[in-house]
Amino acid sequence: MHRRDDAPSGLRIALIASSFAPFVGGVEEHVARVAEQLSARGDEVEVWTVDRGARASSAGPSAAPFGVRYLPTPLPARSAPDLGRFALRAPGALSKWSRAVREFRPDVLSVQCFGPNGLYALGVHRRYGAPLIITSHGETLGDDNGVYARSALLRRGLRDALAAASAVTAPSEYVLGDLRERFGLGATDGVVIPNGVADVGAPASHDATLRQAQRSGSSVARRDDLLVAVGRLGRMKGFDLLIDAFVEADIPGAELEIVGDGPERTALQEQISRVGSTGRIRLAGQATAEGVASRMAAATAVVVPSRSEAFGIVGLEAWRSGAPLVMTSRGGAAEFVRDGEDGLLVDPTDRPALAAAIRRTLSDEPFRRILAANGRARLPEFEWARVAESYERLFRDVVGAGSAT
Repeated sequence: MHRRDDAPSGLRIALIASSFAPFVGGVEEHVARVAEQLSARGDEVEVWTVDRGARASSAGPSAAPFGVRYLPTPLPARSAPDLGRFALRAPGALSKWSRAVREFRPDVLSVQCFGPNGLYALGVHRRYGAPLIITSHGETLGDDNGVYARSALLRRGLRDALAAASAVTAPSEYVLGDLRERFGLGATDGVVIPNGVADVGAPASHDATLRQAQRSGSSVARRDDLLVAVGRLGRMKGFDLLIDAFVEADIPGAELEIVGDGPERTALQEQISRVGSTGRIRLAGQATAEGVASRMAAATAVVVPSRSEAFGIVGLEAWRSGAPLVMTSRGGAAEFVRDGEDGLLVDPTDRPALAAAIRRTLSDEPFRRILAANGRARLPEFEWARVAESYERLFRDVVGAGSAT
């Protein structure tokens, strides 16, 4: 597909997301922020996302300057009934994807987190010729459900998409390394574009809840005995490791609060009961963005104990809240956190080491102040405007290269 003769100077960008609002998560936030910032830069943006049976009450943030299409992505399966359902659904799905291309006429197909969305984007690329850019968010590494282990179709599709892509990005070299080792990405291919974090003072409408959280958080006294951890309660997030290390740290009066929900909740609650810490360790459940910000504002420190972390956006949120950071060394976070300067890097599978990091953080107030101040100073490096600028520069290079040929 070629640019239209009457196209404005801005690009027409389809951000093809594995999930989007009303669902909440790192990919959903990333795509919404990038779409908002690219629109502000004069590009025309649509989010194309997997139809999971739910719609946002509004397309993204309040008065968002981009459209959202919820597109079906049926995939073939082995059982005869499933194959029959796929045969019935596939023509309609292909028709809707083709209609999206014809109506929007994108200059760029930007896949955000490769799943069924990526398979359909690859098909669109092959049929219409629009340049394909693949962005992995660590879905091949933090896969608690074993989707990539079970699905030969996804594995093959990702390899084919990486081979066909004009560019590949990820939030860390850690993620790119996995794509190179297991999925055929070239040894020198791939660009790191980090995740971002919203400035609570930013004027964009999407930051209203964060400004509210900052106002409410500023009135919350920071405690000197509270560890806070945030994330989906899945095995990769390592909250079971944190519970054991917290117990081993054995700090009188200290408390641990884990904010989030997920499939490991029952197992974690049983672990808390088993170690006899029901009064000191609490599973707080799911929280809104302002709720998370408020808890971080009260925390002595924020701990990220993941077994594998593609990037570690919770670390940026801790910096924003002014909380000292104890961060996993397993994954991409080690590429941006400076150990001993703006965070403590520790392997959470090393229980004595994680316990020691907890003890040091809770007991050394001057050290906490240094970590928090240095972390806060790093935030301008991760503004969403910078993230979007990096994407746009890459998109323009890809489109320009296509025009030259």
